[in-house]
Amino acid sequence: MAITRRMINGAGLAGVMALMAGALVFQHVLKLNPCNMCMLQRGATLLLGAVFLVALVHDAGRIGARIYGLLILIAAAGLVALSARHVWMQMQPLGSLASCGADFWTMVDMLPPLEVVSRIVNGGGDCQEIGWSLFGLSIPAWLGIAASLLGVGGLWGNFRLPPANGRP
Repeated sequence: MAITRRMINGAGLAGVMALMAGALVFQHVLKLNPCNMCMLQRGATLLLGAVFLVALVHDAGRIGARIYGLLILIAAAGLVALSARHVWMQMQPLGSLASCGADFWTMVDMLPPLEVVSRIVNGGGDCQEIGWSLFGLSIPAWLGIAASLLGVGGLWGNFRLPPANGRP
């Protein structure tokens, strides 16, 4: 059986679901409360999953698949950029960045959306804490690696593989 675009997009969606499941395990089982940057990264992860889902369901022809491949790459690159920013924040000396301020949901209720994003990305106090690591890499570092792999895999699959229905 040949590998198709639909299989790659399904695998990408499964990868995103696994990342979100992991985030919920960290939060509810290991009791690691997500910081504001973590919440922003979760949103970007869901956006990546939405693109994989639409690409999976649509199973477009050549041009549509290439558009989906580029959208997957853009969503993954955004997630990698957020993860890299979070890793950079974690590398700064503790207390050197201003506090993120109010929690995510309070800011969403009180501030315009662009102000919320600005405060989260520029904030840092609780975002500097590293609650878990594996091989010296924190959660956002692993998320950046996973997003890179998903982005490259989604781009490759949608550019190079045939659709499931046999169309060009």
